[in-house]
Amino acid sequence: MLIYAGIDEAGYGPMLGPLCVGCSVFAIDDADPADGPPNLWERLDDVVTRGARDARRRIAVDDSKKLKGSNQAKAHPLRHLERGVLSFLSTRTSDEPGDRGHAPPATDDALFAMTRTDLPTTVATPWYQSNTSLPVAHDADALAIDAARLDRGMSAAGVRLLELRCEAIDAGEFNRRLSAGSNKASINLDAVARHIAEVRRASRAADAEAVPRIVCDRQGGRSRYREWLQYCFPDAAIRILGETDSISRYRLDDPEGGFVIGFETGSEDRHLPIALASMTAKYLRELAMIRMNRFFKEHLPELRPTAGYVQDGRRFVEEVRPVIETVGINRLEFIRTS
Repeated sequence: MLIYAGIDEAGYGPMLGPLCVGCSVFAIDDADPADGPPNLWERLDDVVTRGARDARRRIAVDDSKKLKGSNQAKAHPLRHLERGVLSFLSTRTSDEPGDRGHAPPATDDALFAMTRTDLPTTVATPWYQSNTSLPVAHDADALAIDAARLDRGMSAAGVRLLELRCEAIDAGEFNRRLSAGSNKASINLDAVARHIAEVRRASRAADAEAVPRIVCDRQGGRSRYREWLQYCFPDAAIRILGETDSISRYRLDDPEGGFVIGFETGSEDRHLPIALASMTAKYLRELAMIRMNRFFKEHLPELRPTAGYVQDGRRFVEEVRPVIETVGINRLEFIRTS
């Protein structure tokens, strides 16, 4: 058995909304870890494709930037992200207690809970204190059919989804970590380290002897990770398997077992688990932004929504300034300082 995981982020650059770091973990029953991770697009070809358009109605899995639609298009911009994320997630729910079959979660609250995504909903963040019915871009029954078909295809291919999770770091927490001496890259890497620990936990539960293979997107152009890995896993013996302009790969062994981790440029094009992690992070971030835009639009009905990126984010912040002052919003909870 091979445990094959991918980690990727969405929302690294915006000034509004959370930084989301997604993680997907697969078990592949008949794969030899010595051969490296297989091409899951090929293995799941009957039910999965890369492209957004497919005559066979297979589920698109690709870099989230390629699958997120335009807000100006007629079709819903989240249709491909939603179909992929909810279909894969629903392959895990059909055999859980309180069997829901392959039905998708009915609300974003339920989705956040299923993916272990802790979105802050305190009095300090009133823009997140609402709920969105799911799905937003599809019919729930149609998604259940997609998930059932995907489940059958994955079973036939000897592939199981063990985990699909996401960590959301909102502006307030982001700013607190910056004030404590972190920078943007280290905040992202800290979330990666926490996901690595969860991948190892899931791997031990599936097969105590497995050596999971974890792949991450390159972090800000960085090419050397040994020192950071040693800091995160101080008891581990670390062997550098390769450090090149495009791939940095390491083997770590400690009392809990071993794992192999790689950081690669363009990794979403080569590793389906990373593509799915990217989609998950982006979809959950978009749902968080739906909540934010809804809150401010209730106060200012003519307000144009924002995706939170710097140029438009500045426009949005200026337009909602009266709401910030009236409601008493702490700008450090709302706007990232870096």
